[in-house]
Amino acid sequence: MKISRLSGGLAVACLLISAVATTASAQQVYRDAYGNPKAAPPTRPMGAPRRTTTYSKPSNSTSPSASSTSGVRFGFRAGLNVADVQGNAMTSFSGLTDLAQGAVTRQMRPGFYAGVYATLPLGPGFAIEPGITYSEKGTVLQGTVPVPALDFLNTKLTGTARLSYIDVPVLAKVFITPGFYIYAGPQASFLVSGVARAQASVLGFSAYKQDFDISSQMRKVDFAAVGGLGYQFDNGLGLSAGYDYGLASIDSGNRFNAYNRVIKVGLNYSF
Repeated sequence: MKISRLSGGLAVACLLISAVATTASAQQVYRDAYGNPKAAPPTRPMGAPRRTTTYSKPSNSTSPSASSTSGVRFGFRAGLNVADVQGNAMTSFSGLTDLAQGAVTRQMRPGFYAGVYATLPLGPGFAIEPGITYSEKGTVLQGTVPVPALDFLNTKLTGTARLSYIDVPVLAKVFITPGFYIYAGPQASFLVSGVARAQASVLGFSAYKQDFDISSQMRKVDFAAVGGLGYQFDNGLGLSAGYDYGLASIDSGNRFNAYNRVIKVGLNYSF
C-alpha cells in the first residue's frame, strides 16, 4: 500500500515539473541587439529527421531582408548644438567681467549638427555606433559701455567664436528597454574653420562688423568624451540628447586652457 502511494506521489510530481518547464519555455523572451522582442528559434521535435540544407545561388538584389538579416543599420542624424568654451581663460575673463561691473557677459552659442552613422549589433541589447558629423561649436561674449550717461545710445558689443568641426564618435549603445538606450564613447574632432566675429551696434543699428580668421591659433584635432540617452521607435525615427566633454585644450600655442563643451539635442532616422 505504501509503495502504491509513493508511486502515485512520484507520478504527480513528474507531471507538475513537466507543466512548469513547459510554461517557462513558452514564456521565454528572445531579444535582438536593439532590445526589441524577436521570434524564438525553431525547435526540432524529438525523433524528427534532420533537415538538409541545399545551396542556392546568391541573388544580386539588395532587398530589405538582407540588411535585417545582418543586423547592421545605417542612418542620419541632425539637431541643435548649444556650445560653450570653458577653462582658465574663461576664469580670467570672469574676473574682467567683475571689473567691468557686469558690462560683459558670456553666453552659450547655438548652432547645429548633421551627419551619418552605422549601428553594428554585437549582442542582445548592445551595439557599437561609429559616425561622422559636421558640428558647430564656440562661445559668445556680449557687453555694453559701462557708462550710465551713455545708456541712451543702447550700445552693444558682441564677440563670437565660431568654430566648426567634423566629429568622428565611436559610441557604445546599451538598450535598457526596447527602444530606450544610453550611449557613451570617445570622439575625435577635426577643425574645419575658426572665426572670431566682432560686432558693435548703436541705437539698434549695426556700426561695426568684422571677421578674423583664428584657425592658425586652434588645434587641428580635439578629443572629447561623449555620453547621452535616446529612444528609437520601430519606424526608424529616434530622439536623443547628449553632452560632449572636451578633453584637450583647443589653443595651439598652449598659452591658456580652453575646452569645448556642447549640449546636443536632435533627431535621427535608421533604415
